Amino acid sequence: MNKQNWIPVFLEALQAERDASQNTLLGYNRDLREFSALYDLKTAGMTEINDYLIGLEAQGLAPATRARRLSSIRQLYAFAFQEGWREDNPAARIKGPKRPKSLPKTLSERQVQDLMEAATTTGKTKAIRARNTCLFEVLYATGLRVSELVSLPLAAVSGDPRMILVRGKGGVERMVPLSPAAKESLAAWLPHRAKMLKETNTSSRFLFPQKGGDTHFSRVQFFTLVKNVASRAGLDPSEVSPHTLRHAFATHLLANGADLRAIQMLLGHADIATTEIYTHVLDERLKALVLEKHPLADGP
Repeated sequence: MNKQNWIPVFLEALQAERDASQNTLLGYNRDLREFSALYDLKTAGMTEINDYLIGLEAQGLAPATRARRLSSIRQLYAFAFQEGWREDNPAARIKGPKRPKSLPKTLSERQVQDLMEAATTTGKTKAIRARNTCLFEVLYATGLRVSELVSLPLAAVSGDPRMILVRGKGGVERMVPLSPAAKESLAAWLPHRAKMLKETNTSSRFLFPQKGGDTHFSRVQFFTLVKNVASRAGLDPSEVSPHTLRHAFATHLLANGADLRAIQMLLGHADIATTEIYTHVLDERLKALVLEKHPLADGP
């Protein structure tokens, strides 16, 4: 195998075997191209990889960035070893920088309520406002990933459902419940959706179609919408994203007594350890509450 072909073949395998997203593939490609521009993939050993990591640290790159690049190199060499391109994985025993534990940003229930109210007034037309309200209500009710939300098929909500079927990462399906507010917003949006498609003489299988009907509302569009709604709600747009609402969904469920395993299933996490981060978020919020509200917080 020509070393120039290692990276594209590895990326093709990553997409086929793990259903990696386009953003993930672009990240791996960028990291590996940079490394291969400095070192020969066929002959580089532990010394060269360590030198590369030291160089990254000297450039002032964050530990998380350096750890990600080492992970890319390690996985490429593991694949090369499996394919017989190399007789070893020179990165296997290299310890990367520890990633600092960062808790996901979330929102208070009051802040979420402000966002929902702001969504109802965001948009030039009644139809757009109905769609925006529906997007926010469904996201907070279900905790969907943004890609899962914008690509929801119309069939998922047919028949006034209490639960909707979602196809998540790797094609794994799960059921998530709809809140009364989400169902109400769906009932308000669907007539506008039908009218929009009729006016453009198009059809669409998506719940949130583009005006032409051939594709769905994009992740980038929703990201921009969330920032606009956050600003309208009086929140700092830099602190609010689609993923922040997913975190709020999980944190609020846990704070109100939901079982961690149930939250894992609703979020579509393969590993309970991923879900456990929300217990730490809750712990930090409780600590902050005590420090702010306890009568002795300010000292004697």
